[in-house]
Amino acid sequence: MEIKFVRDMGDIRGKRVLVRADLNVPMVSGVLVDDFRLRRILPTLSLLREKGARILVMSHHSHQGQSLQLVAEHLALQIPASFVGDVLAGDFLEIFRASDEGAIFVGENIRFHAGEEKNDLFFAKQLASLGDIFVNDDFAVSHRLHASVVTLPTLLPAYAGAAFEEELVHLSGIFNPPHPFLFILGGGKASTKLPLVKKFLTIADHIFIGGAPANNFFQGLGYEVGVSLADDPNVDITPLLKDPRIILPKDVVVANGTAYSTKLPTQVTAEEKIVDAGPSAMEELRHFIKDSRFILWNGPLGEYEREPFGKGSVGLAHAIAESEVPSVIGGGDTVALVNREKLTEKFSFVSTAGGAMLQFLTNGTLPGIDALKK
Repeated sequence: MEIKFVRDMGDIRGKRVLVRADLNVPMVSGVLVDDFRLRRILPTLSLLREKGARILVMSHHSHQGQSLQLVAEHLALQIPASFVGDVLAGDFLEIFRASDEGAIFVGENIRFHAGEEKNDLFFAKQLASLGDIFVNDDFAVSHRLHASVVTLPTLLPAYAGAAFEEELVHLSGIFNPPHPFLFILGGGKASTKLPLVKKFLTIADHIFIGGAPANNFFQGLGYEVGVSLADDPNVDITPLLKDPRIILPKDVVVANGTAYSTKLPTQVTAEEKIVDAGPSAMEELRHFIKDSRFILWNGPLGEYEREPFGKGSVGLAHAIAESEVPSVIGGGDTVALVNREKLTEKFSFVSTAGGAMLQFLTNGTLPGIDALKK
């Protein structure tokens, strides 16, 4: 069965539509610092509003205990919306039924209910009782086996939203890209990313590996990585160590207390921490970018948040943006970086998904996608 999309909806005037949306925006000391994810869900909400639906937005926040009230208030600056708290408490259903056509309500953090993360059927049925139609517009959470992601869409007529469809189209295109195809992989969780390296050796012409995944390769080559971030790989990297398509940084920036310096990977000592790719590595990477016809980038090359250890990641962002090579980027830290540098519009597509992007690229599907097909 194929996925149905909101653009294909017929007459839904007066219908109650439950929208699983991405309100998981970065917050610092209770202040919203980036509304990129909110802007991505506006096309779906606007379309449903124009069609006269009554809309309930359901979402979560990855910071435990974080209310969505401030997020809802920020969303209301861009489209008329009201925060209503816990949608399973009080008389919300009566309010929802009696609301004007086109009304948008935002519920409280859905993970405040234990049944969400437990994928509890009774909880999913409680949610389903609120609406007539379900829309998943949160691709970024669609790798989770949670009630509102995989069970709720089996209880109501289900559709994918506009942002979800955009993710699906652009990420699916990566399986058959133009060549030469350069894949740049960094970030902090090697164990979740090394299976992707193995998968994309059949697709990519070159794979540049930085960040924590590079440290695993350095270890495999017998190099000292000191106190650098590295975790146990869940794939055997031995066959990958001599593959000519895999490119590791020629030099690295290391920190030792407040001191830092640039070294060859073979020169790192037990007290040092690898925090960035070095200038020679970046120069080589720029040549690969220049010669590519398609680029996929997931994960910064080091501790981009800490000065002066973000030069590699920031330089990479600008190099891809200025190359005008078709590009897809994703991962929470990567998106935060390009937004901070005001480069978002310079890339062909910016995915809001992190773990979901990695899992989709590895497996070709997600639990949330399979649920929509049911």
